[in-house]
Amino acid sequence: MAVDAPNGTDAYIAIARILRPRGRAGEVVAEVLTDFPGRFSGLRQVFLEGGGDTPQPAELAEVWWHDGRLILRFVGIDSISKAEGLRGRLVLVPQQERVDPGERRYYLSEIVGCTVLDRGGSALGEVVDVEPTGGVDLLRVRRMKQASRRGGENDDLLIPFAEEICSEIDLRARRIVIEPPEGLLELND
Repeated sequence: MAVDAPNGTDAYIAIARILRPRGRAGEVVAEVLTDFPGRFSGLRQVFLEGGGDTPQPAELAEVWWHDGRLILRFVGIDSISKAEGLRGRLVLVPQQERVDPGERRYYLSEIVGCTVLDRGGSALGEVVDVEPTGGVDLLRVRRMKQASRRGGENDDLLIPFAEEICSEIDLRARRIVIEPPEGLLELND
């Protein structure tokens, strides 16, 4: 999982969310929003989402884990009241610093917006969301007008994001070719 940064900060990705102050020296407890928690080791320069259009640079003085929770201490934040001002803010890194997720793993921002085609090359729709299920995630595909059978406003397909079904993923071309098992597309009607 990777979380995309809020509107106006497209050049960044969120790797943590500050939950609350911890201790008296300005430390904060943060929720990890990356599948790569090892990236915090040695991390010093980050950006904080602050409600404006431009994230503000921030320097980490210390990063450590305590009872399975990520603890951050920022340079210049040395009291509970200053740490309280960070509550709810996202910790961001520039998009170009994101970790390569590895083969056949993708960031949500890479998948959303891709056109989904069947093996014959017919466009079925566009990925508008990826829904976690606790097992295999589902691609929510907004059907193309010509592929729509019901013609309704919420005429979406749910396609398991499994290697056996999503046989070809070409991020540069922004397309996903699927080979659905017999009856899958009919389940969505």
